[in-house]
Amino acid sequence: MADEIKAPELESRNFIHAFIEEDVAPGGQFEGMTVHTRFPPEPNGYLHIGHCKALTIDFGTAEKYGGLCNLRMDDTNPTKEDEEFVEAIQEDIHWLGFDWGDRFFFGSDYFEEDYRQAEGLIKKGLAYVCELSPEEFKEYRGGVGVPARSPYRDRPIEESLDLFRRMRSGEFPDGAMTLRAKIDLNSGNFNMRDPVLYRINHLPHHRHGNTWCIYPMYDFAHPIQDALEGITHSLCSLEFEAHRPLYNWVVENCDLPAKPRQIEFARLGIDHTVMSKRKLRRLVEEGRVSGWDDPRMPTLCGLRRRGYTPKSIRNFCERIGVAKSANVVEYGFLEHCLREDLNAAAERVMAVLRPVKLTITNYPGEKTETVTVENNPVDPAAGTREVPFSRSLWVEAEDFLETPVPKYKRLYPGGPECRLKGAYLIRCTGCVKDEAGNVTEILCEYDPESRGGDPADGRKVKGATIHWVDAATAVDAEVRLYDNLFSDENPDAADKDFIECLNPNSLEVLAGCKVESSLAEAKAPANFQFLRQGYFCLDSKDSAPGHLVFNQSVSLKDSFKK
Repeated sequence: MADEIKAPELESRNFIHAFIEEDVAPGGQFEGMTVHTRFPPEPNGYLHIGHCKALTIDFGTAEKYGGLCNLRMDDTNPTKEDEEFVEAIQEDIHWLGFDWGDRFFFGSDYFEEDYRQAEGLIKKGLAYVCELSPEEFKEYRGGVGVPARSPYRDRPIEESLDLFRRMRSGEFPDGAMTLRAKIDLNSGNFNMRDPVLYRINHLPHHRHGNTWCIYPMYDFAHPIQDALEGITHSLCSLEFEAHRPLYNWVVENCDLPAKPRQIEFARLGIDHTVMSKRKLRRLVEEGRVSGWDDPRMPTLCGLRRRGYTPKSIRNFCERIGVAKSANVVEYGFLEHCLREDLNAAAERVMAVLRPVKLTITNYPGEKTETVTVENNPVDPAAGTREVPFSRSLWVEAEDFLETPVPKYKRLYPGGPECRLKGAYLIRCTGCVKDEAGNVTEILCEYDPESRGGDPADGRKVKGATIHWVDAATAVDAEVRLYDNLFSDENPDAADKDFIECLNPNSLEVLAGCKVESSLAEAKAPANFQFLRQGYFCLDSKDSAPGHLVFNQSVSLKDSFKK
């Protein structure tokens, strides 16, 4: 799959690359070894653009150094995982152009080994069974300058081993006991104050059913999994920086075949967006969006349905760089990357979103012809196509004003000549209205000697170029226009209710739009530029022959300042 996507490789050298090159150089801890990374998503939701940065770093770094990247589902929590999400994650990664080969794993594949390593720590006097309740655990946690406490810390090894085995056999209820590492109750890093390694949970697991009733904590299981898979560099987001000493402690004190290195990078933040899967799930479950793949969602399946391309997203992830400190990227830059890709690749077509009839009164009523229009002016190799033309056309309602405003260069009675894209020059002579005073028809005359849009006498055309659709052959379509899902720039802020930040105008549905006949048989995920309108794609769920539905991907106007 990876060779099908022509996206830029991670050519720039960032701090992660510097660490890796140091590690594989002569004398480095991984001298002569293949760089091996992993992407470990939790299958409790769909991947979003934030995950995309992480997986691009994981898979892209492996690609850069000719290495390997594993895909591992972090399914150590039995209450959240779902097979639907497992399949969706794989589909999204393949869509982006990455592949894990035969290295697809589940964290739960290692449950038996995790357990064995935990028993090993107990036997070494480095772990003990603690019977503090959750409330007592918080009470005894201590504070800055105040050490934590546990009356069970000096429990005899044999007693802890017996209790741990009985925990596994299901003798105790949820919350009755935990297994804790014996590290340093006085540590300034609270993650090292005898952290919990195992907890009791009698809920069934999505792959193992009721086989297990104790489950390892991520901080314990993850380094073990990395070491067993031969991972050299465990690349993760910045919130795990304070957990790195625990990661290293587990690697050093368990009997493992390798010693991976953890390196942290800043997570991706984008304005007008939330990245929490919990919050995204709430939007779905409360019906505030149509699903995980709603085109307004920052999920990869939503972006794909919106018309985003793998190349545009990988470009975005590459160009925002890899930072050590948190930052927020403008959503406009993501749009810029898509616009840049589609400008080069998307076929130009004509579509009228808010149609009004235009009649060329001096054009022969029985005559029909075709005019030639280029498919993509920035790609001559894309060629041209023939578009039907006749006396009756559809044009945008906004391209006519009965009483023009200053500097208005489109159609109005007695106004300047305008070009019909690829066809003729026309001049407005009047309009027809209904009883309510609404314009129902624009009346124009054309210059028969201006086919192709240029007058035979070379006179200057002062009016605008207008797109149109032939009324006799037009195809009806539904068009969905999108704005930011959140009107607030920072809906994820701690002091805000993100639901109250939702944009009530994030979706506008237009029915009865008119598109040129060439689109009648178009199939998703085809992308198009609607002339003068923006970039659109066929909706992958709702569009069908006879009922075309187009989603607006991005506008033509680029507000992002490079």
